[in-house]
Amino acid sequence: MLQVSRLAASIQPSATLAAAARAKQLQASGVRIRDFSLGEPDFPTPEHVCEAARQAMLAGKTRYTQASGTPELRAAVASHYQATYGLAVTPEQVLISNGAKHSLHNALSASLNPGDEVIIPTPYWVSYSDLVAMTGAVPVLVPTTMEDGFRLNPQALRSAITSRTKLLLLNAPSNPTGAVYSRAQLEALAKVVLEADLSVISDEIYEQLMFDGREPVCFATLHPDLPARTLTVSGVSKTYAMTGWRIGWTVGPTSLIKAMGNVQSQQTSNPCSISQAAAVAAITGDQDCVEMMRNTFQQRRDLVCRLLNAIPGITCPIPDGAFYAFFDITGLFGKTVAGKLITNSVSFCDGALETAHVCLVPGSAFGAEGFARLSFATSPEEIEAGVAQLAEWLRQG
Repeated sequence: MLQVSRLAASIQPSATLAAAARAKQLQASGVRIRDFSLGEPDFPTPEHVCEAARQAMLAGKTRYTQASGTPELRAAVASHYQATYGLAVTPEQVLISNGAKHSLHNALSASLNPGDEVIIPTPYWVSYSDLVAMTGAVPVLVPTTMEDGFRLNPQALRSAITSRTKLLLLNAPSNPTGAVYSRAQLEALAKVVLEADLSVISDEIYEQLMFDGREPVCFATLHPDLPARTLTVSGVSKTYAMTGWRIGWTVGPTSLIKAMGNVQSQQTSNPCSISQAAAVAAITGDQDCVEMMRNTFQQRRDLVCRLLNAIPGITCPIPDGAFYAFFDITGLFGKTVAGKLITNSVSFCDGALETAHVCLVPGSAFGAEGFARLSFATSPEEIEAGVAQLAEWLRQG
């Protein structure tokens, strides 16, 4: 009789996808749900990107490519890092994968051994811990605080390091908090990394979505010794509204990139050939679409934070990047709303969905009890209506 393996049984489903699925179930029953669960831009993929995909299909680019990605896309990614960050990258230092999540899986699989420890600042993206555990390595969660802007500080990093520590997994701008580090703050972390002889996986998928004039900083550029010990992960999903196209990449030392390519060749072979052609057009084409989306997200950020902070019991810090509001709900704990007691982030989000018909993700899914995440990758009208329903529900206590 077939049985589920211990590894598979230990892996939890993605909390964000689970929340979205629950919202869809309610919608299917006729309930109008304001869904703020998924981190997916609501903009259409830019037309010039879609046109590149059409032309690729017409030209017959529908067959296998190299497992590590097409030469054109690897070269385009390498050029992006040279032009944007001054980081010298060759195409051989780039691996194209089926989205940034796949890139992270490849990076962890190729660089970790069972028993290795990986330091992950919390709050963290829901998949990090399980992705590490799937390799047999051990996730070490290091809390950050709202008062510190949800940023890992050098002292906390240093205190978490043991003889088994192999990697720091860093994400900035952050999902779920929108936290952004200054260059000086990242340099302070880099100093600890180098002193402790650690390696880094830097998840920079939101690199182009920073607000108030902030400029992205690539971790690998902070010290001459860092490119040899850093795997930089990014992709087209968030910047170009291409979540369904599934193209991500990793930039790093040639030896690790080759090993990751070997892993990928046995798992999935190449990423979609048509999506790769579209990604080349996204990276090398007109970037006005990125500026438009960034400005729009900033306007939505200002709106949602103003509305949430007007609700008694909620405190919403201002995110510096990405498109999430990660707000403190501890002021609501112990409050009975519509006959149900709010005791934690799950009971809050359950009540919001069942009664207010607003779908959020509990902070516990990100390793941060006492918070909830709202994605503002949706229209201002949807934000205003959703937060109004949330406020009305909370007034029922």
